[in-house]
Amino acid sequence: MIRLASFALAAACAAISLPAAAQFAKPEDAIKYRQSALFVMGQHFSRVGAMANGRVPYDAAAASANAEIVAEMAKLPWTAFGAGTEGGKGKPEVWKEAAKFKEHQDKMVAETGKLVVAAKAGTVDALKAQFGSTAASCKACHDGFRNQ
Repeated sequence: MIRLASFALAAACAAISLPAAAQFAKPEDAIKYRQSALFVMGQHFSRVGAMANGRVPYDAAAASANAEIVAEMAKLPWTAFGAGTEGGKGKPEVWKEAAKFKEHQDKMVAETGKLVVAAKAGTVDALKAQFGSTAASCKACHDGFRNQ
């Protein structure tokens, strides 16, 4: 009975992980996925930045909506940086210094979450205060791990 339960658990775990593995059957699929996720995130982050920097009029609803998209997109690209997916704009350090890269990921995800809170505060001052920290977390990763 224990043997059957162990087998069932192993089969369930394998079945759950198959969609993720199949999603990136080829390294170029992973590269395209992560670049697409980061591109969309960047587009919405730019909209928030335009408001935070006074280039466009502040709109609390638009700031909040765009910040939410940024925060959700910030969670997506990291699964596409697995072993065997080297290339694209990622420097070799992404794979050689995986722990450091993970720290940068976690920092950016945390900062984008704070950006949502700031955007929901409904003031341009709150948005400005957090925008800089969020942008710095993006830049830190680009400086160390992205080919320009």
